[in-house]
Amino acid sequence: MQPLIDHARTFGRHSQEFARLAAGQSPQVLFITCSDSRVVPALITGARPGELFELRTAGNIVPPHTSGHPTSEAATIEYAVEVLGVRDIVVCGHSHCGAVGALVRGDDLTAVPAVRDWLAHAAPRPDGAAGDPEVAEAVQRHALTQLLRLRSYPCVERRTARGTLTLHAWYYEVHTGAVRAHRSGTDTFEAL
Repeated sequence: MQPLIDHARTFGRHSQEFARLAAGQSPQVLFITCSDSRVVPALITGARPGELFELRTAGNIVPPHTSGHPTSEAATIEYAVEVLGVRDIVVCGHSHCGAVGALVRGDDLTAVPAVRDWLAHAAPRPDGAAGDPEVAEAVQRHALTQLLRLRSYPCVERRTARGTLTLHAWYYEVHTGAVRAHRSGTDTFEAL
């Protein structure tokens, strides 16, 4: 913790650089990814403060849209699309994902009931090789499932129909730093 505190103490010395951020934000991208500490959206994309609107959830899960029970995730998506007017949404899965790995292996999660119940939102359960620590194929299919789930959000559906919002599925390799994007024409994830 101490290195983080030390950095936070000196961070304010860059106030000139951040003064413009007080006027508001206008990010062009909503970046939905896992809360895994090895996945750092600004580092992966090179984004500066104010350039990405981020939604981080265990397993980069986008819960089903329900109007009767708003969620933090739904509020973040709606705000990004309707208020900030983002032009793109990226759902970024990653190698070595503990959430997707647990689903693939069918791990017993009774000791962590909140995690178990949250992962139930990932349905359908992603298929993959239970012994594959990268769970690459399962993570990629899972990212595509979450992208499809996004399309069920009314604000996303309206904007994609108008052609003012584009959805992307990415896959980040923790062990190499490589990023691949889904290409619908070939239904494969290819290097950016």
